[in-house]
This record gives sequence, structure tokens and C-alpha cells, in this order.
Amino acid sequence: MAKKPNYSGISNQRNAGIYNQSTLFLLLILFFCSAISGRLFWLQVLKGNKYREMSEQNRIRLVARSPMRGRLLDRNGEVLASNKLRYNLYIKSRLIRSIDWPSMKESLSNLLKIDSNLLENRFQLGLDKDKLRITLATDLTPQQVLRFKEQSDELLGAQVDIEVVRFYPHRTLAAHVLGYTQPITNEEFKVLSSDNYVIQDRIGRTGLEAAYESHLRGEWGGEMLEVDAVGTIQRSLGQKSAIPGKDLTLTIDLDLQKAAEDALATKRAGAIVALDPRTGAVLAMASRPGFDPNFFSKFFTSQKEYDQLFLSSQKPLFSRAVNSYDPGSTWKPVTAVAGMETGKYPSDVVLMTTSCIKYGSHCFYEYNRRGFGKIGYEDALRFSSNTFFYQIGIGVGSKALYKAAKQLGFDALTGIELSYEESKGIVGNEEWAEKGRGWGEPGKTPWIPEDMASASIGQAVVQITPLQLARAYAVFANGGYLITPHLAARDIDWYSSKRRRKVRLKPSTLETIRKGLRKVVEIGTAAPINLPHLPKIAGKTGTAEDSTGGNDHAWFACFAPYENSEIVVVAFAQNTPGGGSVHALPMARQVLEAWNQGRVQSAF
Repeated sequence: MAKKPNYSGISNQRNAGIYNQSTLFLLLILFFCSAISGRLFWLQVLKGNKYREMSEQNRIRLVARSPMRGRLLDRNGEVLASNKLRYNLYIKSRLIRSIDWPSMKESLSNLLKIDSNLLENRFQLGLDKDKLRITLATDLTPQQVLRFKEQSDELLGAQVDIEVVRFYPHRTLAAHVLGYTQPITNEEFKVLSSDNYVIQDRIGRTGLEAAYESHLRGEWGGEMLEVDAVGTIQRSLGQKSAIPGKDLTLTIDLDLQKAAEDALATKRAGAIVALDPRTGAVLAMASRPGFDPNFFSKFFTSQKEYDQLFLSSQKPLFSRAVNSYDPGSTWKPVTAVAGMETGKYPSDVVLMTTSCIKYGSHCFYEYNRRGFGKIGYEDALRFSSNTFFYQIGIGVGSKALYKAAKQLGFDALTGIELSYEESKGIVGNEEWAEKGRGWGEPGKTPWIPEDMASASIGQAVVQITPLQLARAYAVFANGGYLITPHLAARDIDWYSSKRRRKVRLKPSTLETIRKGLRKVVEIGTAAPINLPHLPKIAGKTGTAEDSTGGNDHAWFACFAPYENSEIVVVAFAQNTPGGGSVHALPMARQVLEAWNQGRVQSAF
């Protein structure tokens, strides 16, 4: 009988194979499910916030709203700097195809009466910079804006928007005091972004715009918009109003500032400073040549225009009021202080003046080449005698002269808000010379008798600013207090000892200098300013050789009324030969007349 074949082994093998395949398939399914689950966990849990934010950014747009910058006002509330709205034409390059641009350009040109070549140039410039929104035109008129609004549905991708720009209604008036604003640079943004600045922000660059940036700028606001795939706005999701900056009231008097700038109008270059000797409030500060700060609010400025302003040999951006020059004879009261305070040359001293006094290898002449005989301090100031003050300066030495200068605020910043633009000047002395005079090798530029003679009359080794000189003459005007000049009318006690320091001068020293400065106006070199309709004035003229090699400078410093003074005026005409009484004095007189007119009017 034949034996039946055994299929159970084969069956078992087949079943095992099927089992193994099922297990492998199940493992594969589990692997892929695990991978998917892991990926989902990675995306939604571990990276959920990141991708949720990216998703929101794809459909949500934040539209920044710039704050209105605070205004700058004069002491009577007259606007010196404000803001204005500017309507600009933009194109969103991602919403317009290149083949549609030519027809769009022609439509905009015909509608708004704008040169199509200008539109083309602006468009290509924007594309080159990869801009999403390109500015095609600025300062649109109301008529242009209205025409655009009427046809805006047919101009997909184009829009008219409002921009707030800084505006200076008086143009060049007080430009160096007010300063200007400019867009922040990429480097500045890296630092300022933590202070809530944005890349399209503007910042105060110079003047009070810079000094009071945090006070004036305000805070940005914005609106959150939901948009579709092509950028069309669906709805507003909320907004935060921009917080405007704070207004800043200045000590500047607009009428007095106008008078100062008018007085400078005929000069090549110079400055005028007028301040209140009691508090240090600056009433006017003018510098020539000047500039129009509205220049920096323009949307487009050519390189040629920038070069004309920044590279001009006349340096219109340079404030002469806070930069230093040789003071000439307006310095002589400082030498007088040194003489009297050391006790070597008391207030009643009388010295012989001559045609020339020799120091070192040089003969230092009296300006009239004759001398004035025996005179004291008052007549030495009245005549502006050089040989009198040579003797005083040489007699007391450079250390005593430097001490007197420091007492009166020289060789130091004045404390005004524009300190970052201010020069502290030079008051030469032995120690300064030993260190190299700022340009030489230490020990190789010794102090010599010729230096001392020059320093005695404010020449060569002495340089001061018009503002420093006004501050020093305020000491003679207010009874011996060194005040802090300031431009903002802040709620501060300007009579406090921190801001109004008593200068330790003998009463006889102060009185002698005051009488001498009064004689200068009564019967001396400043007699032309002694007019009957003006209150009593005291002051000093000055003619200074320019140590840099240019023509002489003309100076005049004064205060009024002589008793209970209310104003100090310093007038400076740079490289204007002819003398302080010829050029600077008439400038100061023009300011004093404007001041007196306002004073008389306010009395009624």
C-alpha cells in the first residue's frame, strides 16, 4: 500500500512565511505611523509657536503709524519747528506684472500730470533696491490726490499715502539752534531698535532736535490688518494710536532772533549771541552762513545738492556761535581781573603806556603807535591800550591769567544743551605749552615771553567762542555770577548754586571793570552805540588778528541797562577787517534796538 505524502511541513512553512510577512508589514506601518506622529509632535508641539507665528505673518500685516514729533516754540509760543502732512504716490511692485507697468505708468502720468520719465526712473530705482513699495512721487497737491481717488479702482497696485515730515516755517532762521532730523542709518538701527525705533524712523541729528530727541519723538503706533493671498485687506484686527512727542518751549525770542539774523545779513560770516545775564536764558543765537533745515525733509536729494551743503568752503552747517576764534581786545577785562585779583596791580594802579614794549625778540606796539601816557584800568579799557595790558599780563604770568579765565568760564564747555557741538576753546599757558600746545611734541614747544604778551590782549594763544564771551560778560553785568546758558525754558531753578555760581572777585575788581566798560561806551571806542533812546550800555570793542592767517575779526560785547542788566549781546564778524566799532558794534546795536522796542511795548 502506497504511503500518502506529508503536506503538513509545507503548510507550516507557508503559514510561517505569511506570518513573517504580516509582521514585517505591521512593523512598517508602525514605523511610518511613528514617523508621522513624531513629525506632527515636532511641528505642532515643539515648533508649534514658531510655525503658528509664521502662519500668522502670512495673513496678517502690521502697518506702522509714525508719531507726530513735538513742536519747537519760541518763548512767546511762536512755532519754530512743526510737522506737515505730505501725500506720496506709491506702487506695490509685487501686485503689478512687468507687462502691465508701461500702461500703468502712462495712466498715472496723464492723470496726475507727472513726467512719465520721472515715474520710470523712480520705478527702476525701486526695483534695483528690491523694494516692495516704491515711491513714485512726493508732495502731491490736493487736486492730484482727488484725481487719484476717483480712478484708484482702475489702478491696482498704486496707492496714495500720507507721510509726516518735519517742517521749519521760518526756513533758515535759527537753523543752527533748532538743528534738523534725518532717517536713521542701518548701523544706528542696530543700536536703537531696542528703544522702539523702526527702520523708517527719523532722528534728531543736530541742534535741539538732537539734544531733546527723547522729549520730541513720541512713540510709534500701528494697525494689525488681515489680508488675503494677494495682499487685499480683509479686516482690521486692532490698532494702537501713535503717541505724539511733547512740545518744547525755548528761551529764544523770535523777534530778537530775526533782528540778529538781519544784522548778520551783510556779513560774510559771523555770529550773534544775546542772553539774559540773570538766568542764562539765550534770547537769540544766530550764525552766518546758515542753511535751510527743510532740505533734510526732502524725499530725493541729488549728490550735487549734498556736496554743495556739506562740502562748501563757507561751511554753512558750522555754528560760529559755539566755535572758537581769537577774541582780541574783548579779552582785556580778563587780564584786568588777573591783575587786580593777584594784588600785583590793584584797582587804582597807574601805568605808563608807550609806543612799543619789547618782549623777547619782538617789539609789541601800541595800536596808535604813540601810547596814552599814564593811565589806570578804566582809561586803559576806554582807549583799549595794548601796552597797558601787556604790562599786566607779563607781570602776573600765565598761571594767574589762566586762573582768571577759568573763573569766568573759559577753556570749558558752557553747559548749554548743544555741548556736543561746542568748542571749549584755548587759553594758552605754560603747562599747555609744555604738553605740546595740542599739535607739537611735549617739551619741544616752551612758553615764551612773546606768548604771554599775545595772551594779555587775546591774540594767537587765546581762542574763545561768542557764547563763552557772552557768559563771561554776564559776570560783569549781574554782580559776579557765572550763569549756565540754556535754550529750553524748562521748569528748573536757574538761580540755584548748581547753575549760577558766585565768582570770587573783590568788589573793587568788579566795580573797576564795570566802570571801565561804561567809559568805553560813554567816551571811548564804542561811543557810536551810546544813543539817547537806548538805556545805558557798557561794553568793549575788539579787533583780532586771525591766527589762522585770514583777515581780522571784529568783535563787540556789551550789556544793558548798565544798572540791573537784562541783556548781554556779543556780536562777531569773522574775517571782516575794519575794527569792532565799525562792523560788530552796529550789529549789536540793531539787536539792542529790537530788544528795547519789545521792552517798551511790554511796559504798556
